[in-house]
Amino acid sequence: MTNVKSYIESIKDQIDRRDPNQTEFQEAVFTVLDSLAPILEAHPEYVKSNLLAQLVEPERAIQFRVPWQSDDGQFNVNRGFRVQFNSAIGPYKGGLRLHPSVNLSVVKFLGFEQILKNSLTGLPIGGAKGGSDFDPKGKSDSEIMRFCQSFMTELQRHIGPDLDVPAGDIGVGGREIGYLFGTYKRLNGYQNGVLTGKGLTFGGSLARTEATGFGLLYYTNAMLKAQGDTLTGKKIKISGAGNVATYAIQKATELGAKVITVSDSNGYIYDPKGIDYKVVQQIKEVERGRIREYADRVASAEYHGGSVWDFDVDYDIALPCATQNEINKDQAKLIVKDGVKYVCEGANMPSYPDAIAIYRDGDILYGPAKAANAGGVAVSALEMSQNSERLAWSFETVDNRLQDIMEDIFAKSEAADKKYHLDKDYQAGANIAGFEKVAEAMMAQGLV
Repeated sequence: MTNVKSYIESIKDQIDRRDPNQTEFQEAVFTVLDSLAPILEAHPEYVKSNLLAQLVEPERAIQFRVPWQSDDGQFNVNRGFRVQFNSAIGPYKGGLRLHPSVNLSVVKFLGFEQILKNSLTGLPIGGAKGGSDFDPKGKSDSEIMRFCQSFMTELQRHIGPDLDVPAGDIGVGGREIGYLFGTYKRLNGYQNGVLTGKGLTFGGSLARTEATGFGLLYYTNAMLKAQGDTLTGKKIKISGAGNVATYAIQKATELGAKVITVSDSNGYIYDPKGIDYKVVQQIKEVERGRIREYADRVASAEYHGGSVWDFDVDYDIALPCATQNEINKDQAKLIVKDGVKYVCEGANMPSYPDAIAIYRDGDILYGPAKAANAGGVAVSALEMSQNSERLAWSFETVDNRLQDIMEDIFAKSEAADKKYHLDKDYQAGANIAGFEKVAEAMMAQGLV
């Protein structure tokens, strides 16, 4: 084990030397590397072949400028990114994020996580991520259209149905995917498999909108079942009010739980009688409003400024669904104090590493994002299958496949946990299970 540990440290040192300012990327990679020690010990050929050095280096990282004109006639320039990280098990697959926080470090962290997440689905898709530091908030439809057209004018050179298939992420929903697809089509002809998350009229899949939120609850339910527990009667705190949170609330309610919070970047709603996902959906998806408006429409609800994770209330399950690094060490301590038994992540990397350590110390079972929120990319891959077949599956067919995939992801994580005696460390189990498939593919293809 000493040699394995020194090998892992050498890879960390290499990353630190090459990318000293990429904190998000380092946080994601270092956490994964530490958890891979047991499987590296069992497979010395991975160490001999220096497999980790290849795993942590993207196959391709693309950065480009995105000029666009605002409605007032001003010319603006944003940065665009696409990091094609690993294609060992299939074409690159991963979302596009539009948010001011997007930079190369963020895109690399997301792309690296995507490798393992996509592997866990059992579907033949590699890992990638992309986006821009463009902020869609406050922009008109015309401005967003012009930005998307400029962004895709460059991105289209680097993607294709059998090469790299982007999807949506933060700031990229059905509207943006439509504009992006329209530009790709004008430049390359109609290839409906080049993007996922499309509208139903041009190759999209039923259940894609609900997939990440529904999948989160299917995974959470599988975790509880493995402990002889059930979602029935559980109180759940959810952060966020976007696509993931909205449909997580819906599925949690359908499975017998009660969601008591929902939030956005300004504050949160507390409703002891249970959040009504239809009201959230109306405010956020239809009206594009702020979550504080929920309290004006529901008498039992209270609105508070600040983070929902600073709100002290007894509950059973935490489902962070907002953004990365939303739960710090002190907030994790409050989660433990409030009696929470399960934390499953709907957002990408919402918990700081020291927060995750506190979950473990507090006997909280933890489902990491790469496993718990893989439902979105799973249904995206199912959309690719439908596009290849020139067919559209029913909502029930897609939803049943999604449930099977999410339950299988937990089963794989649990099996790795038991095989390597990790004491219900489902984060390490997910990392090992996802890594093993990619590693075997890389070795078999002579990529080492």
